[in-house]
Parts: sequence; C-alpha cells; structure tokens
Amino acid sequence: MPLTLLDIAQHVNIPQIIDRLTEWGINVGKDIIGAVLIYVIGRFIIRQINKLLAKLLSRRKLEASVQTFLKSLVSLLLNLVLAFAIIARLGVETTSLAALLASAGVAIGMALSGNLSNFAGGLIILVFKPFKVGDYIETNDGISGTVTEIQIFHTIITLLDKRVVYIPNGSLSSNPITNYNRQETRRAEWVFGVEYGEDYERVKAVLERIMANDERILKTPAPFIALSALSASSVDIKVRAWAKTSDYWDVYFDMNKTVYETFNKEGIGFPFPQLTVHKAND
Repeated sequence: MPLTLLDIAQHVNIPQIIDRLTEWGINVGKDIIGAVLIYVIGRFIIRQINKLLAKLLSRRKLEASVQTFLKSLVSLLLNLVLAFAIIARLGVETTSLAALLASAGVAIGMALSGNLSNFAGGLIILVFKPFKVGDYIETNDGISGTVTEIQIFHTIITLLDKRVVYIPNGSLSSNPITNYNRQETRRAEWVFGVEYGEDYERVKAVLERIMANDERILKTPAPFIALSALSASSVDIKVRAWAKTSDYWDVYFDMNKTVYETFNKEGIGFPFPQLTVHKAND
C-alpha cells in the first residue's frame, strides 16, 4: 500500500529538521558575514599597504619603472593572500585546495605560459633597462609612444594622440625596441627640393644662416648640408643637424616652417612635378 503525505509526516520529525536547517543557516550566515568582513577589512589593509609602499619607494628615489613593477607585484600577492583567507573562512580546506592546484600545476603552467614569459620579460626589462618610464620608444610592430608604466605582465605606452596601449613584456623583451631617449642628443634630417637653375651655393648659405639663428641646433657636431640628388623635377638638398633629444620635434617642425618662409622671401623656388610634351611635326 503506497504511503500518503500524512504517513510521511507522521514518520518525519519536522521540528528536528527545522532546527537543523536553522542551525545550518546560522552557520552559513556566519561564514558569509565573516567572509564579507574579511574582504572589506582586507581591501582596506591592502590599500594602506600600497600607499605605505608607494611612499617608501618614493623616498628611496627608485626609478619609476621599478616602483610601478614592485607595486603591481605586491598588490597581486596581497590579493592572493586575501582570496585564500576568504576561501578558508567559507569552510573550504586550503590544504585540499593547495593539493588540487598542485595536481593541476602542469595544466595551469601551460595555460599561463604566456603570462609567465611576460613576467620574466618584465624582470629582464627592469634588470637590463632597455627603456624606463618616461622614454619615447618604438616597438617592432611600429607602435611608438611614451612609457607610462611597467607592470608585472604588461608595459603601458601612451601614444601621441593619448591612446593607451598595453604591450606584453615578453614581446618587448624579445623583439627589437627603438629608444629615442637613450641618448641626450638626436640628429634631425631634412630633404629640401629646389628648382633646377637655382644657385646651390646661395641656397646652402641661406640654410646655414637659418640653422645658425636657431640656438637649439647644436654647433658640435656641425650641421651638414649637401646636394643629395638630382631628381626628376627638383634638386634635392639634404640637411642634417643635431639637437637635444627634448628639442628634437620642435626643431624638426620649426625648421620646415622657417625654410618655407625664408625661401619664399629669398625668391628660391620650390619645384613641382612637370611634364614636357613635344609635339611631332605633321
């Protein structure tokens, strides 16, 4: 004969079940509240430690690249400790969790192989210093900008148009990098085309006068001016001059503007593409 709901109710101790559920709910609630408190307090402590570390590193006057790397590393480690504390408070055995992570170490290592190479690349960048925070660099992929941060896995570069690019450290440490701030001086180069028939010596004298009047152009090494090519529609004059790295772009663009204005005043003609057509006799 099948059991009815009444029969089941008679054999089940409902008050005991309610007591157990209540006790379980209280214990779970305590664990959840404890985990939330650990998270809130832990995040507060981590922020304070990060601020203290930032002040300490600033007093030590370490390079900005080293500071950002260490702060990123310490923040990661502290957050991992906090995560383990929360897991332990929720009743998960950390020893069994550690054993599980150890058994899955190979799989995790394969999955994180890229990040591990990026971490190693960050250490290589800090040790050998191919660039530092504040340097203007160009990567092998043609990305050029100013280094703003060197983190554990990525280097942050700000482009001239203020876009922010995150580049993996592994790529930066294993590929060619052009550092435009490595030297105190940098050579600028221009090619100015003039019309055929212009007096080369006169044009050269005008260019020498322009560069002599610009105090940002270094006298040593001396500027270089030479007739570089006889092109199809122009006589090309190559100009090279040295300036401080910090003045490079200003000198480069100002030189173009000054040459254009001066050539027009001096009556030196700029070339334009020409095509001579000969008409055959009938």
